[in-house]
Amino acid sequence: MRPLLVRLHRWFGLGIAAFLFLAGLTGAVIAWDHELDALLNPSFFHSATAGEPLPAVELARRLEAGEPHAIVTFMPLAVEPGHTWIARVAPRLDPQTGQPYALGFNQVALDPVTGVEQGRRMWGKASLARLNLIPFLYQFHYTLFLPTKMGIDFGVWTMGVVGIVWLLDGFIAIVLAFPSPKSWRKSLAFRVKRGGYALTFDLHRSGGVWLWGLLIVVAVTSISMNLAAQVVRPVVSVFSTLSPDPFLSVAPGPALTPAETASSRERIVAAAAEVGHREGIAAPPGGLFAMTASGVYGVGYYAAGNDHGDVGLGNAWLMMNARTGQVVGRQIPGSGSAGDLFIQAQFPLHSGRIAGLPGRIVISFTGLAVAMLSVTGVLIWLKKARARRKPSKQPNAASTLRARARAAN
Repeated sequence: MRPLLVRLHRWFGLGIAAFLFLAGLTGAVIAWDHELDALLNPSFFHSATAGEPLPAVELARRLEAGEPHAIVTFMPLAVEPGHTWIARVAPRLDPQTGQPYALGFNQVALDPVTGVEQGRRMWGKASLARLNLIPFLYQFHYTLFLPTKMGIDFGVWTMGVVGIVWLLDGFIAIVLAFPSPKSWRKSLAFRVKRGGYALTFDLHRSGGVWLWGLLIVVAVTSISMNLAAQVVRPVVSVFSTLSPDPFLSVAPGPALTPAETASSRERIVAAAAEVGHREGIAAPPGGLFAMTASGVYGVGYYAAGNDHGDVGLGNAWLMMNARTGQVVGRQIPGSGSAGDLFIQAQFPLHSGRIAGLPGRIVISFTGLAVAMLSVTGVLIWLKKARARRKPSKQPNAASTLRARARAAN
């Protein structure tokens, strides 16, 4: 049995090593995406104008008036002092062609006091320019920028399958790490003084053992980040009843016209606080995103700047019918079945935000460790591959000596 597990560990590890190396390094960086992005691009994130910010709906109106081919799809409802108001936009449809206008950007930053634009960019663009670097790394982490063909997102599926293989390999690795009850101490030690191959081997084996629990959590959540609907939810639903995903299960209604979009946005924002209170949500309305094709708005409840959810299971969201204001879907952290709680915990666990700042530090360190385990695993394989080739060369050398001896005689 052990030889089979060794082979599986070897080939599973080699098959996913490059993916895990890249995901580990980028994951260590994007654990601090907001902070690093703001540090690299202060003019995009910071505003120096003193005064009372304009209402979010007014900022959205001004943005759309200045860019008539764009429609605001997400906007913060409040901003932190000294920060810009950053909205996501999408192209409107050209009535003559029925195709989206070419915008060239999907994110715009405005001075919240004056409404003056401070910057725009295409979030997720494959670019190493300073303005695009952190969004590029974030997108690369999940998709590797692989294409979508025939309706299949190959980036998402690739990283999801890598997560599945990694999870299986993690259980194989922990079995191999403890070959016998008497040698358990070796599986926890690091032969630092020996250095060289001995230390490389210990970094891979013992490092994996010490971090095994964290690695399994990251592997499981990485599957959830990519294949939630395809794999994770169906599996979890076998063990626990799941509430419908509010972001995916909303029945599409008639698309909003441009006039309806503006009026319904104001109406939903005006009612959001009261509706949240009725639903038992203590946090204020913090963000609004539009699903105009379905006639639905989503309202996120959180304090300004906490759109990622800095601690716990994340933020509450309500899906509302744009025309009637009726709540048609909800995601309330901490509520629902055991399966619902498991699903809610996936992003907070994967990002480390479930434990606040200490959790993000741990996840960043784990990302570096994943990259290290990938490199040491390949180095160990190379060492053993060279060792396996040496015996095959020795008989050839002996045959050569015997042939020379016969020739001399």
